Amino acid sequence: MIKILHSKTLVVLLIGIMTTFTACNEYKSNTSTSNTTEAPVVSAEKIKTKPLAPKTKLSKDFKEYWYNGEAEITSFKLEQARYGEIREGEAVLVFVTEDFLPDIQVKADNYSKENTPVLKVNATKNFITGIYPYSIMQSTFYPVADNQHAIKITTSVQEWCGQTYTQLNNRDNFEILTHSYFQNQADKSFEIEKALTENELWAKLRINPKNLPVGQIDIIPAMEFIRLNNVDFKPHKALATLKDDSYTLSYDNLSRTLKINFSPNFPFEILGWEETTTSGRGDSVKTLTTKATKLETIKSDYWNKKSTSDSNLRDDLKLK
Repeated sequence: MIKILHSKTLVVLLIGIMTTFTACNEYKSNTSTSNTTEAPVVSAEKIKTKPLAPKTKLSKDFKEYWYNGEAEITSFKLEQARYGEIREGEAVLVFVTEDFLPDIQVKADNYSKENTPVLKVNATKNFITGIYPYSIMQSTFYPVADNQHAIKITTSVQEWCGQTYTQLNNRDNFEILTHSYFQNQADKSFEIEKALTENELWAKLRINPKNLPVGQIDIIPAMEFIRLNNVDFKPHKALATLKDDSYTLSYDNLSRTLKINFSPNFPFEILGWEETTTSGRGDSVKTLTTKATKLETIKSDYWNKKSTSDSNLRDDLKLK
């Protein structure tokens, strides 16, 4: 009887010792800085993160044009389809390089080799519907390495009925955050698998249009289009066609075609675009084409142009 008790006690002691050693080993493998031949612990998040493609080698022309301390600002005459009618307005594209913090995903105040260099695209539209104005802004932060999706995309829409805001953060998945004044849109937070986004193509085009995707693709439409048309925030099928001076997306199930016209020579300046889709509701539904036609382009460190004397630059851009 005594021997049996001793055996049980021995088993319990052995299990306790093995558990202790195992716990210590796990702790050491996560925190110790000493050299070890054991394989490192890899989290599930690390496992599902795909390796990046090789970085695009930036040309001398690219560096001289985009890293001279100035932004490129282009104004456009806008004919915007909304509520079954064409509205006259203005559009502006601002392209500028920045250092971006990859973790918290905001502009870096100081240089660090850990930063991600991005080409930022600020796209604004202003137009009037009847008595009240619309103001739309989309911001896309796309790595100049041209080897991954945009790190961050934001879109805001303001008009007298209310305002909406959408943000995409590129982490292990795409993290989507939306805020809206309207009940059927409300406040939402969700994730989707990473996919090509229409917003990032505008920056990708400026780096090297030959790298634009062609053929049948799955792509998330522009966040402006998603917001204004209550489209599901997910990839949709489209046919992408590239010519020397234009890039076209034809969406299979959205009754929508986008054509971007650009210069075939560096810096591949965007000359305008056309977006054909249905607009309006009920009996007022029509197929209309939004058009943007280039007015002027300037290079400027606009963030330093805050004086009233700098307003002449708006005249140069032919902006009201």
